[in-house]
Amino acid sequence: MNEKVTLTTASGAPVSDNQNSRSAGVRGPLLLDDFHLVEKLAHFNREVIPERRVHAKGSGAHGTLTITADITQYTSARLFEAVGRQTPLFLRFSTVGGERGSADTERDPRGFAVKFYTEEGNWDIVGNNTPVFFIRDPLKFPDFIHTQKRDPWTNLKSPQMMWDFWSHSPEALHQITVLFSDRGIPDGYRFMHGFGSHTFSLINAEGIRSWVKFHFKSLQGIKNLVPAEAARLAGVDPDYAQRDLFSAIDRGDYPRWRMCIQVMSEAQASARAENPFDVTKTWSQKEFPLIEVGVLELNRNPKNYFAEVEQAAFAPSNLVPGIGLSPDRMLQGRVFAYADAHRYRIGTNHQQLPVNAPRCPYQNYQRDGAMRFDGNGGSAPNYEPNSYSDSPKQAAQYAEPASALSGSAARYDHRADGDYFSHAGALFRLMSIEQQALLIDNIVGAMKPVTREVQLRQLAYFIKADLAYGTGIAAGLGIDPCEVA
Repeated sequence: MNEKVTLTTASGAPVSDNQNSRSAGVRGPLLLDDFHLVEKLAHFNREVIPERRVHAKGSGAHGTLTITADITQYTSARLFEAVGRQTPLFLRFSTVGGERGSADTERDPRGFAVKFYTEEGNWDIVGNNTPVFFIRDPLKFPDFIHTQKRDPWTNLKSPQMMWDFWSHSPEALHQITVLFSDRGIPDGYRFMHGFGSHTFSLINAEGIRSWVKFHFKSLQGIKNLVPAEAARLAGVDPDYAQRDLFSAIDRGDYPRWRMCIQVMSEAQASARAENPFDVTKTWSQKEFPLIEVGVLELNRNPKNYFAEVEQAAFAPSNLVPGIGLSPDRMLQGRVFAYADAHRYRIGTNHQQLPVNAPRCPYQNYQRDGAMRFDGNGGSAPNYEPNSYSDSPKQAAQYAEPASALSGSAARYDHRADGDYFSHAGALFRLMSIEQQALLIDNIVGAMKPVTREVQLRQLAYFIKADLAYGTGIAAGLGIDPCEVA
């Protein structure tokens, strides 16, 4: 027989009674010196860390990326250096606007965040299931997210807030078209694509930079929920996507995605009339075809949801040699915002938590802070430069090639190009008649509670994208298109 394991306090002291508090007599009040009671209650009060401001409701799993094609002509990152090479990873899916207790089947973009544990450090892709986003400039991100959360007056979700903001933000039209299409409510997390969304960079061994977009194509195929079924599931099984993902992995039905890239040279980007760093637009796959990289597989469920999913912290600032950023304004803003959110939500030493810690050796001069539990650098110096040969030193060979910058510092109008509609219109025309009808019906239902002023302003954008798109929505709202300015 196994030896009995003794219950202890967090400090290791044996617990003699875990059923009864200490009291002054059988019926007397409890005593403050019952340190076991105080510790249990105090820890319980602190068990919930602040939820994420966005992407609060999430599911995650461990897996691997197996390289299937040689892309070393574009990048020197070691995880890509050999076909067949495997890199462990953790992937977190999420809805964007809902709280932790919200339903998995809401109409909402889905987060698709991947942490690759490479031998050169952690590399994070913090993406979505859509290739574009609602806004171009991070200065508008807090405003946008406020409209997706609760009205400060009623504490209710507000269609008026959402559409009022969108009607003043024409660049959102492409993402709106995606969100209200049949792909706006995926059937769980396994049957949807993932995207890095932003433009990133790859740098090869010769120091040549290429611009790149990352795609993850579901090998399970695409499945979506119709609104009626999504509403039913929200009532009977609000954790539908979490249950589906966990159950599939548990029974050995491991979900897989084909990882691909689109590549654009710096010369092509410079000569391009359309801004390749605009996250509200996509790159033509005819002009920049998908190049296969590898296969991502999820094959292990977390042992503890809080430790591995809730405490997982992704940030686009987590990069490795051979992979870099771009002038994408939203990406530049996220480089600060994501890491800062984790410092607030989890703590300054969040990167030491097992799910976030690199799997390779790491050494730096960061010290102290709450919850430091890795030895805190021991007796080694906490400053640099220093005279100690065994202390970590900078390595010039990992420097990125210089980026050419130009222009005067100013607040440039990110809407100056005026093309907010061509990509949304092209997407609408790619849809089948049935998909177009569903898209129009979904938008009509969402816009009915909104004021006439906002409806008219937003209708002008739909009409500019495609006449049939706009007039279909106008008819559903009972508005004569001639009224639209």
